Amino acid sequence: MNNGTVKFFNESKGFGFIKDANSSKEYFVHSTGLKDSIRENDEVTFDLEEGKKGINAVNVKLS
Repeated sequence: MNNGTVKFFNESKGFGFIKDANSSKEYFVHSTGLKDSIRENDEVTFDLEEGKKGINAVNVKLS
């Protein structure tokens, strides 16, 4: 599990980005990878998974 902060999330389009707390890398997140509803600046935990266009955050939960 990784920890991070939701940098951006567009509810109507169903995607956004999470900034990793340890590496400062940003990961794409799609609404299908969410366990909880998220908003910008929420603290979250997540797993990483290889997607069609790179690494995606999945199993995203509020921490």
